[in-house]
Amino acid sequence: MRVSKRASGAIAVGAAFALVASGCSSDSESNEGGNSADGAITIHGVQPENPLVPANTTETGGGKVIDWMWTGLVEYPNDGSAPRNAVAESIETTDSKVFTIKIKQDTKFHDGTVVKAKNFVDAWNWAAYSPNGVQGASFFADIQGFDDVNKADPDGEGPQQAPEPTTDKMSGLKVVDDWTFEVTLEAPTAVWPTKLGYSAYVPLPDAFFTQKPEDFGRKPIGNGPVKFVSWEDNVLIKLTRFDDYTLRDKMKIKDVDVKLYQDESAAYSDLVSGNLDWVEQVPVSALAGDKWKQDLGDRAITTTTPITGIIAFPVYDKRYQDVRLRKAVSLSINRQEVVDKIFFGTRPPATSWANPLAPGTVDGNCTVCTYNPEEAKKLYAEAGGFEGEMVFYYNADSSHKEWMEAVAQQVKTTLGVEARAEGMPTFAVFRQAINAKQMKGPYRAAWQQDYPDVENWINPLYVTGGSSNDGGYSNPQVDALAKEAGAQADLAASHAKFAEAVKLIDADVPALPIYYYANQAGHSEKIKKLEVTAVGELDITSVEL
Repeated sequence: MRVSKRASGAIAVGAAFALVASGCSSDSESNEGGNSADGAITIHGVQPENPLVPANTTETGGGKVIDWMWTGLVEYPNDGSAPRNAVAESIETTDSKVFTIKIKQDTKFHDGTVVKAKNFVDAWNWAAYSPNGVQGASFFADIQGFDDVNKADPDGEGPQQAPEPTTDKMSGLKVVDDWTFEVTLEAPTAVWPTKLGYSAYVPLPDAFFTQKPEDFGRKPIGNGPVKFVSWEDNVLIKLTRFDDYTLRDKMKIKDVDVKLYQDESAAYSDLVSGNLDWVEQVPVSALAGDKWKQDLGDRAITTTTPITGIIAFPVYDKRYQDVRLRKAVSLSINRQEVVDKIFFGTRPPATSWANPLAPGTVDGNCTVCTYNPEEAKKLYAEAGGFEGEMVFYYNADSSHKEWMEAVAQQVKTTLGVEARAEGMPTFAVFRQAINAKQMKGPYRAAWQQDYPDVENWINPLYVTGGSSNDGGYSNPQVDALAKEAGAQADLAASHAKFAEAVKLIDADVPALPIYYYANQAGHSEKIKKLEVTAVGELDITSVEL
């Protein structure tokens, strides 16, 4: 997934909620003679793309582990209600430009050191500083002085080098005392407090700054309800309860093993046989005839989530730079047929650029999401056709083969181009190739909402240099409108500007929204009660055995 990301919740309600209870429970009840507070679960995972450094982790394999290991200033309730303070004691502003943030005293990192205001300020400055090459640096672009610490490469992948920043500290960040810091934005920004539950904004311990980021990420130190134990690549990440955690979402069990699978079907088989306790998405093969519901009974869970399945174009490849070709490919895809035949009607076809669960989304604004083979053929001819084979890439360790093959076949049938789908072995390998700008054809992506606002569906994906603008799309008019949208103190005005930007994105077709996710998950008989976040991930602090 993510590009699929994680995180959940809303300032205005914008995400779905699922509470699953398989019987009554209490923290003190036992499971087959063992106290649930000392119990353990094993859950599905995939190999993270990078070492576990929060602001440099922009995919769900590592992202969900980071979400469990760290707690930010605010948290997003699973029921989609307004964000509530977590590490923050208070977040105050009189103008939506200058914010005074007080944090709770004496919360701790996993190494026993105390979380202080400087740990947030130092982490944010480090992430924003362009020589550090952090994927999530753009999340700090609202803060005054970002342009001083983050210098763009003037010719993208060309021979020129980005200039060295004159400072490594944003002028808009100021430590007031151990428990207070002040943030000044470039302009009043209505949505900014909503973002603060996203993992790019978590604090880093002093120990982070004494070593290489990649070394820290192999043995990360967070401040959340579980702490790191070990990581064996492509096999297992072990986590255990952090007993000095003092915030509300304490663990009810002790140990969590994240088993790293290369095959989603193998994970599902383990779940059915009782060798795995949680899978957040059953494979497509289990959806036929509602087999998964028969297999799991009342342990089968369906949630509606703010996630969209996408196919992205490598716009940096000259073969895909004609917008008429990209539009022709989009109009060749019968999205309704894909969701009916491959997902058995469990996922709606996409009709908008942002997921409709995100506040500020204008549903139906994707004009190229409608199947129109005649117009597709016309545009394809105008573009001069396509030379060679058009390969649609996906990661083969999850259930994407069927729908990607269906899309490739539709494009082949409609346009007469040689098209096929090809799997890459693992999500980590797949993402590494994407980040290295090595994709030679359209590729599967997905966007899992970080925070509940349409801004999160535009800035990271379609603004030049956005944290997940992996295809290299750039339109200065989109950039300008997005910047105007972000500089609005009124949320409605911000959303109106983003709607203008989306019209330009729709005309450029840098990617193809295909379907909206509806997660089909399941848990083992061992689990008595759990909650699912608004983006379909397991809330491990809710688990009772």
